[in-house]
Amino acid sequence: MPTNPETLDTQDDSREDLEPNLVSTEHQKEIIEKDFVPHFLPTYRIKSSLYPIPIIIAIIIAGVLAYLTFFVADVQVDESYFPEDEFGALGVVLNGVIFTVIAAISAFTIIFFMRRFGMGVLKYLFGLSFGFVSFFMTLMFLDVIIFLIFVQFPETNFVLNFYFLFTNIYIPVLTAVLVFLLIYNYFTSKSIKTKNFIVLYISLLVSASMSIILPFWSTLAILIGISLWDIFAVLYKRGPIKTMIDIVSNNDDESGLSKTEVEEKIKSGESVYDTSKLEIGIGDLAFYSLLTSSVLLFTNNIIIVILTTVAILIGTGITISGLKRNKILPGLPISIFMGIGTFAIYQLIVIFFI
Repeated sequence: MPTNPETLDTQDDSREDLEPNLVSTEHQKEIIEKDFVPHFLPTYRIKSSLYPIPIIIAIIIAGVLAYLTFFVADVQVDESYFPEDEFGALGVVLNGVIFTVIAAISAFTIIFFMRRFGMGVLKYLFGLSFGFVSFFMTLMFLDVIIFLIFVQFPETNFVLNFYFLFTNIYIPVLTAVLVFLLIYNYFTSKSIKTKNFIVLYISLLVSASMSIILPFWSTLAILIGISLWDIFAVLYKRGPIKTMIDIVSNNDDESGLSKTEVEEKIKSGESVYDTSKLEIGIGDLAFYSLLTSSVLLFTNNIIIVILTTVAILIGTGITISGLKRNKILPGLPISIFMGIGTFAIYQLIVIFFI
């Protein structure tokens, strides 16, 4: 979860380019702006004081989609490498390990392509993956919504034919057009609002679909594994996410300070990083809402979902506060562990007191 000096609209960009990189505060501490992160990276850019907004939006919409699909439309899919019913706890652990290993391989593969073909290859990687996910996930949830609408009408030949046309012709074509426009705008539009919308849209689609497909305990194992991987990938000096940020960042420092000098100023407390604006990664948004959607489907209890959401928001706030002394921090661990901890407390209360 890196912060970024880029503003929330294109007009402010030109003004901020003229500002010095180091600004003195009333406490005699210098505020060091962080490296510029390219616009096409899948992050949600927002003022740090407003950070709960995209998280809450993703959680609510993903939860509604998952609930409608799982409970109302009765679409219940249990897909995992090792079925929990057959392998039990071992299957839960193995599912978590496999998904974590896949995430690690994917990260190192991206780094390899970046070093081999340059930073521009990221546009093609993101474009292909976003297009694939957006098309099939949008199609799936549109089918669910159309089904829920049509079941309200009498089952006549006209209604059945109309439903067939919608699900087999109109909806796939419309989805393909919308996804094309979505991806085209992601890479051509300079509007932060447009990019934020697309990042939010893809993250909630991913979380809602995963919460339906994956069994609950395996989902928790996956979230724990991915969170541990996030710590390594961001904080280890050769971690892939840290390496990626270093490659794509603009490391020119207008103040003339070297990287070592900046780090020394931060460690001594003489300076702090600017945290007035930040970027929330698409993975952070997806996994936050995956946890809450999974809890909703498992418990069907809105109270525990709200408590889990609050825990995630508090964890994110703690992470953001740490960005004053760190260039980047993993966005998942604190929030995910606090969210899972909240759910665990709820489970203990249900087991022993209810």
